[in-house]
Amino acid sequence: MRLRTRKASHRPVAPELAKCAQCGAAVRPHRVCPACGYYKGRQVVSVAVA
Repeated sequence: MRLRTRKASHRPVAPELAKCAQCGAAVRPHRVCPACGYYKGRQVVSVAVA
């Protein structure tokens, strides 16, 4: 029982995702959106459109 309890804290956790306010893409919180390059309402990175 102790071994299983100890190992239970090392299980993988899926990353939480938020919605980009500009384009609506799934983005990790507090990160620049890789789809549009916006963060907190302003463009931080220019993204080339393919």
